[in-house]
Amino acid sequence: MNTKGYSIKDTQFWIIVLSLSLASMFIFAAFYSFQPLLPVLTDEFGISVSSASMTMSLATISLIIGLIVLGFLADRNGRVLFIKLSILFSIIPMIFIPMTDSYIVILILRFIQGFTLAGVPAAALAYISEEIDPKFSSMATALYISSNPLGGMIGRIVTGYFSEIQWQFALYIFTIFGLIVFLFVLFALPRSKNFKPSERTFKEDIKGFSYHMTNPTLLLMFGLGIVLQITFTGVWTYLPFHLSSEQFGLSLDTISLTYFAYGFGVIGAPIAGWLSSRFTLDRVRLVAILVLIFGVALTITSSLIIVLIGMCILCFGFFTAHALTASSVGKTAQHLKGSASSLYLVSYYIGVASGSTLIGPIYESWNWNGIILTATILPLIYLVFFLYMMRNITLK
Repeated sequence: MNTKGYSIKDTQFWIIVLSLSLASMFIFAAFYSFQPLLPVLTDEFGISVSSASMTMSLATISLIIGLIVLGFLADRNGRVLFIKLSILFSIIPMIFIPMTDSYIVILILRFIQGFTLAGVPAAALAYISEEIDPKFSSMATALYISSNPLGGMIGRIVTGYFSEIQWQFALYIFTIFGLIVFLFVLFALPRSKNFKPSERTFKEDIKGFSYHMTNPTLLLMFGLGIVLQITFTGVWTYLPFHLSSEQFGLSLDTISLTYFAYGFGVIGAPIAGWLSSRFTLDRVRLVAILVLIFGVALTITSSLIIVLIGMCILCFGFFTAHALTASSVGKTAQHLKGSASSLYLVSYYIGVASGSTLIGPIYESWNWNGIILTATILPLIYLVFFLYMMRNITLK
């Protein structure tokens, strides 16, 4: 049995990184594909902004459920199986959504898709930690995480571009992309060599979750994940409405180009790892959060150029802070690190759901100014609270 894992010199290392990165790109592209379509859905189905955002929040809720359920199953039945099945079954809703004229059916299919999408994030990090040499697992993880914003960028750009033509066509493109990724992963992803089935009972797994929920430092990290994602998702969800308003008057296909700002998120995770090795992780994360807030604040202006610069800064700050917070969770948890990471992902996607739908009434009442006010004050307040509580925990 191989107990050391693949090193950077092994071909399998790069096959694993490529396979998981492609899988992640498809998963995140499929997940975020509906975010640019919210203005189209409000017009086509005659629904409110909050109702349209349900395509995101329902998929997020089922994704959270999937992370827990499929995470348990992957611990017992292997990682590779659930990575492959996740890609395959996530394709199916993409085929049927364009065929229906019922918004309720679309919501049901998105809910189903959210659950199926969870298989990759629920198993990928554990697979990397088991199959990659510990000396190189951080690099593999950083490359994998970098593919997440890249997938989100692709999903938003493609559907945003086709929203002015026929948005359903974009979903067929993702179907083809998903099939290509599935076939590649099916034949290329190496089988697990170091996987050991968990012998813990379901009750013991739940007890592990409860153990983490009594750790005040982890709770603060989970809360930070929620707040960061509420800010990030809230701004991106309602940006198309803002830029298509009379103030800017941009078409949705033009607005889709703003998602290239995610390119700054792609480099955020590797830079975060590099900076944290030279400065303290906490200090770099603090600066990243302040950078995120600064980027959000810039979007309050009436200048389109400054708004775009603000979105680039926002993406860089968010993904840097997110990568460092996820790293902090792994270092803080002394036991059951897998369940701690799962709980962080759950909190992360609670933030996605909240930023997609719960902020909807704020936009409907106060428009873009309300979104920006919320997205700057909320992280600032939590940051002060976070630093104060961490200081008290350290002094104890």
